[in-house]
Amino acid sequence: MRPEHKNVPALPPSPHAEGNCRAVASVLARVGDKWSVLVIMMLIDGSMRFNELKRTIGGISQRMLTLTLRGLERDGLVTRTIFPTIPPRVDYELTDLGRGLAQPVQALGKWAFEHLPEIEGARTSFDARNEKG
Repeated sequence: MRPEHKNVPALPPSPHAEGNCRAVASVLARVGDKWSVLVIMMLIDGSMRFNELKRTIGGISQRMLTLTLRGLERDGLVTRTIFPTIPPRVDYELTDLGRGLAQPVQALGKWAFEHLPEIEGARTSFDARNEKG
């Protein structure tokens, strides 16, 4: 290492508080969860009933869908409307806040779909290199 690399200046104080990082992390954990992303994508075109969501999102359990919808509702991204019919009908739809999130979620999904072959190739190469070691 050359001498000029030994005196590294300290980073300036961070403009945000540690609590804000935790708050943002909790939001990103919700919207970055795979089930939340899929639910938001399904609700982009309008409201859906619980069983309709469950059928459309392959592999999600009833319990996980319930937990995901409750979390999205708690965060103000989804509304739940109960209709007084027999049996009761429950519809879920995105709020304005949820619709604002829909565009970045769609962009992320589009990016993932477009780059899937590259990602799969990178995974295969990585796994092959690590199997030898």
